Amino acid sequence: MSKKINLKTLSRDELSGFMEERGLPNYRTDQLLNWIYARYATSLDEITEFSKDLRSRLAEISTIGNLVVVARQRSSDGTEKFLFSLEDGQTVESVLIPDKDRLTLCISSQVGCAMGCRFCLTGAAGLIRNLRAWEIVDQILSVNRLIAPEKISNIVLMGMGEPLANFDEVVEALKRIVLHIGISKRKITLSTAGLAPKILELPGKAPDVNLAVSLNATTDAVRDRIMPVNRKYPIKTLIEACRRFPLKPRRRITFEYVLIAGVNDSPEDARRLVRLLRGIRCKVNLIPFNPHEGSDLQRPSRFSVLAFQKILTDGNMTVLIRESKGQDILAACGQLRGGHTSRKEESGRSGAET
Repeated sequence: MSKKINLKTLSRDELSGFMEERGLPNYRTDQLLNWIYARYATSLDEITEFSKDLRSRLAEISTIGNLVVVARQRSSDGTEKFLFSLEDGQTVESVLIPDKDRLTLCISSQVGCAMGCRFCLTGAAGLIRNLRAWEIVDQILSVNRLIAPEKISNIVLMGMGEPLANFDEVVEALKRIVLHIGISKRKITLSTAGLAPKILELPGKAPDVNLAVSLNATTDAVRDRIMPVNRKYPIKTLIEACRRFPLKPRRRITFEYVLIAGVNDSPEDARRLVRLLRGIRCKVNLIPFNPHEGSDLQRPSRFSVLAFQKILTDGNMTVLIRESKGQDILAACGQLRGGHTSRKEESGRSGAET
């Protein structure tokens, strides 16, 4: 017996073809899309617009796949973290961040990450695999289902993985988020460690979402050390790609800068950053490093952070200090997954020993 088709793996055109092959009219495709992406159906049985006979026929050859929540934690500040199990047993994280009138979900694009940034826990495990488009989108559907009647308003691709290293699947996911879930492209931000050629390719392929660039250094020597991707796409190449990135009116590139004590937080770094970004319509998010187990990097003092910010603002830059949220629930990328994986491995070893 052949494996059933997961309907979430199909694009709109593929889904239309699937329905057409079974003699079903186009409006059935629209109904199915509505049930999956707007009503969060988890099985064909829930689609009451289809007759029992039609549901039965479709269930013989297809299914609606779903991520499984294996852990959910809520922080004292309202941040919630979700750990999802995939069909192959791998896990990914998403973080829900409430902020005034917004509900932002930070989603993952890969299981693990190959970038190896020294300040990021996810990179310590390396890349396991890319997520499929449906697995990226299903993080949103799953959380929306759990928090109903509330709904996610904003999306940031800043979770596990480098989105532009999983380019085709991420582009397809972005299309579905905009077209089927209905989240405005102005409320979606994609963050990259700096894959310069893909930054330039993105506008011609994907919806016009916001771009965030994880910069974190002002010299190649320092960025090489904390972000290995810089050896392939050094700062000059990256900044040139950002200058060429097309921006609509009132849109800006966000540059993320993780401040690490004694590494990239000096007044000289701040002055270089002003010069580096001059002429680019942008804002800077300063993120004091959030120490995690196994890292030898240190968080800068509050004085250093404020001094760095002042130099940037004196240079006529828009600057925000972003403090990590959900610190009491391991909200930094990779921490919940790392703990879950460790427990599974420990359980597996215990089982083997009995």
